Amino acid sequence: MPTRFNHVYIESAGSFLPGAPIANAEMDAYIAPLNRISSRIKARILAENGIQSRHYAIDTEGRTTISHAQMAAAAVRDCLGQAGANIADVSLLSMGSSGGDALMPGFANMVQGEMGAPPMGTLSSQGVCAAGVTAILHAAQGIELGAHQKALAVAAEMPSRMFKRSRFGPRGYQSDFDAHFLRWMLSDGAGALLLVDGRKSTQGLHTPTGRAKVRLKLNWVHQQSFAGDYPVCMQLGLSEDRSTSFLDYPSASEAEAAGALSLRQDIRLLPHLFDVCIHEYLKLVDQGWVQSSEIDHFLCHYSSEKFMPVVADLLAKAGLTIPPERWYNNLRTRGNTGAASIFIMLAEFIATRTLKPGEKILCFIPKSGRISAAYMLLEVEAADAPASPAKPAPVVQAAPTIPAPHDPQKAPPTLQPLLTALASIWHGYRSDVWRSPVIHKLVAGQFGVVDYRNWTAQWVPQVRQGSQWMRKAVASLSGPFAELGALIETHASDEQDDFHILYSDYQAAGGTFALDDLQRNPGGEALNSYLHALAATENPLGLLGAIYIIEGTGQRIVPALLPLLRQQVKLPPSAFRFLEYHGANDAHHLARWLAAVEITLALDPRAADAILQTARHTAQLYLMQFEHIAQTSHSQ
Repeated sequence: MPTRFNHVYIESAGSFLPGAPIANAEMDAYIAPLNRISSRIKARILAENGIQSRHYAIDTEGRTTISHAQMAAAAVRDCLGQAGANIADVSLLSMGSSGGDALMPGFANMVQGEMGAPPMGTLSSQGVCAAGVTAILHAAQGIELGAHQKALAVAAEMPSRMFKRSRFGPRGYQSDFDAHFLRWMLSDGAGALLLVDGRKSTQGLHTPTGRAKVRLKLNWVHQQSFAGDYPVCMQLGLSEDRSTSFLDYPSASEAEAAGALSLRQDIRLLPHLFDVCIHEYLKLVDQGWVQSSEIDHFLCHYSSEKFMPVVADLLAKAGLTIPPERWYNNLRTRGNTGAASIFIMLAEFIATRTLKPGEKILCFIPKSGRISAAYMLLEVEAADAPASPAKPAPVVQAAPTIPAPHDPQKAPPTLQPLLTALASIWHGYRSDVWRSPVIHKLVAGQFGVVDYRNWTAQWVPQVRQGSQWMRKAVASLSGPFAELGALIETHASDEQDDFHILYSDYQAAGGTFALDDLQRNPGGEALNSYLHALAATENPLGLLGAIYIIEGTGQRIVPALLPLLRQQVKLPPSAFRFLEYHGANDAHHLARWLAAVEITLALDPRAADAILQTARHTAQLYLMQFEHIAQTSHSQ
């Protein structure tokens, strides 16, 4: 649930970008390509990310021109200068970054020391892009509780030192795309926000052009980590396979030579990052924290313009489009400065936009390190407006909402309530599946051939029954619902031979049991019994909810598992044909499902309740099937 604030205001915003802007054509002088492969990677990434200039705190010889702590201190001075405030007025320094100049002590303490600041409370938040939001959250909580009247939230990043030729070149990763990727994405910068207690101060917002007639209220902050659901996406300090810490090598030089000190991004996981982030946004909408129609300005942090249409498309699919003219981002001219990006963005936004009372500003900050989502809602008030009364938090609904494994853009508005409710069920189910023992073992990099063989052995008989309960359901349809039979029969025909593919995968993994000897685990048995019993009832319309969960698993979960399986399970491609097939074809199956739902609700809107109930029960039973995989041995 977001943290609501009633008394926290942004008094001023400052930033610091080292040196002159570096255009794309000038980058080679700072982080030169190593060879032709590196040059091709550079051209591809720059063409996609849209960045035209950025700033580096190193010169063309690779020498540091200003330290990380000095950059942060410069941003603080800019912020305080605009407000006419002094560091002595501040009692809390909350700092977010991917890391300072030293591994220890904490970066906030180093920045405090750099400024020669008086005694104060400090927080050092280490992370990736959302670390700055953690710094804001801590500072705002201190003010809201009355412990501080003025607090600084600061974020700074300085990755350029890792990318210069002298450090990167000797490693020999000419074709290591994950290591090359971020060299052409990240750059240096720092930003700072001065937060004040609105009960003590009624001044207008301080900007570089003077005091504005408005003030900027921080309504709420929401940050959610999904580290338990997904593997590491972006990391520094681990080996290429994420299995060994740089501290576990015999020496620092050997860790460096092995690439454990290379900053890497697993770009295959990035689509899941934005998917999860938009799901969290839908949860906030569903719980009443925000409405897309009320957002006047959308400050969206993304690392590449390639991802802008991804975010827009996911919002559109959820029926929550924010018009493009309301978007604001300075990636092109400021570069991607990680945790500092939203600070630098806010500082420039405040300095260049005329804000009006009543306007709402939504900030979105995804974090790829281990996948998390962060949001902030700001509201513009008149500077002389009376203090706003405390607002209660919205009533939280039982389940979070995410866009489902369907395409709502093709659905009429009358289907949106059902699709939103289904998405709520799906989001909880998806997260539970990722944390089930078998998937967690896969995410942890501990999966092997025996594990895969055991899994497929229990999965085959479940898939084998799929077309059978669907055909039983077709036979149970009567009256006007009989027209659904053709759609479901087509779907059953598509599915009826799939178990042969999965059985072949089981054999390719070394399985020797005959097809008829394979047994479902207790969860699979419960799911199969439930579906067959329901299919035998008159007009079992709720089974559309079961299809939604089952097909969604194939479309949204399976594609994320396949790369992990290929990395860890040393088997030929022929052992993964079932997973590959479903990842590619279930989107088409779900389009057919959506058509069936539309027909059903047109005939009887009350069927939505049965669909939801069946989806909920199917998710529970399918999860039970996942949870029993590691506990049931049937792997020969």
